[in-house]
Amino acid sequence: MPDQTPQKADAPTPRFAGTDSYVATQDLTLAVNAALTLQRPLLIKGEPGTGKTMLAEEVARALDRPLLQWHIKSTTKAHQGLYEYDAVSRLRDSQLGDERVRVIDNYIVRGVLWQAFTADEPVVLLIDEIDKADIEFPNDLLRELDRMEFFVYETQQMVRAVHRPLVIITSNNEKDLPDAFLRRCFFHYIRFPDEATMQAIVDVHFPGLKKSLLEAALATFYQLRDVPGLKKKPSTSELLDWLKLLLAEDIPPEALRSQDRDAIVPPLHGALLKNEQDVHLFERLVAMARSGRRG
Repeated sequence: MPDQTPQKADAPTPRFAGTDSYVATQDLTLAVNAALTLQRPLLIKGEPGTGKTMLAEEVARALDRPLLQWHIKSTTKAHQGLYEYDAVSRLRDSQLGDERVRVIDNYIVRGVLWQAFTADEPVVLLIDEIDKADIEFPNDLLRELDRMEFFVYETQQMVRAVHRPLVIITSNNEKDLPDAFLRRCFFHYIRFPDEATMQAIVDVHFPGLKKSLLEAALATFYQLRDVPGLKKKPSTSELLDWLKLLLAEDIPPEALRSQDRDAIVPPLHGALLKNEQDVHLFERLVAMARSGRRG
């Protein structure tokens, strides 16, 4: 994706090194900096709750850039990111004799890409959960993201990026993305954190957490994630919610290791297990394991 935007020849490429509130692994840091160097969109995939959206927020903060966000829904169309022309309002105003109808710009709503292209400084542009849109959505943005420009037919105006934004695109892998779109991105998959990385993440959010509670909570959390057949595995963000509740309710570590048959599922498990099938499955497996040990 060649750079089409004006830029000083000696302008240094900014670098991302993580932040004090976001634990970025070395390979994730390298991916962000690769996208900055190549001036290509960074496509981030990973399980829900692994910090994909937060990454864009933290990159913007670390680089001291404004953050523009476009959260995609199943009904979102690509042109909405460019602009929308309100023909209905213009027709109504014309019938009422409103002088505003003489200026078409009065009826054009600038989308987030237009805002990013015309910003006074480089921005971070988040296109969040692109896989929620229909299959043609990524292809409909190919030229605009590639050339950093688009044409406004109603005003016969070409909008070109003043500064090339850093585009971060997230996906939960609900749909495959077109090959032509993938070729124009730098790709990174955020692997689910191992226990050491997860401890570092927890330390950022709960720096004073007792080691005994952390160890017991992580053991329970990873035990849940390892349950075969679980419909929805608990995520990093749900672990943080659960820890917050354990602290608020002053739950001791011993309660997470209870052998009481009436306390098979962990306390406040509603932060981790989000449907009754998973709760029943976990109860059965733990009960079977305890019966086997007693036998």
